[in-house]
Amino acid sequence: MTAEYNEVLERLGKQLEIIAGDKIKFDESTDLVEGLGLDSFKVLDLLLEVEDEFDISVPMNVLTDVRTVKDMAQRIHELGPKSA
Repeated sequence: MTAEYNEVLERLGKQLEIIAGDKIKFDESTDLVEGLGLDSFKVLDLLLEVEDEFDISVPMNVLTDVRTVKDMAQRIHELGPKSA
């Protein structure tokens, strides 16, 4: 993966720790709902945090294809996040 993708993944991980709790362990293959225990409200919280963190707008239809941490990171990367 590219350096930009790795940066997205790292920054996304920090957002996931805020939403899911920093004691939960996860990697790219972790399922957002089953693996992290995110309900629909927490997924929306995550979406809002991601939009703020990366200064992007994530279309709601993108969420239908997002199941894992990797899926989310790839979508963020495709939407063109701005560097911190």
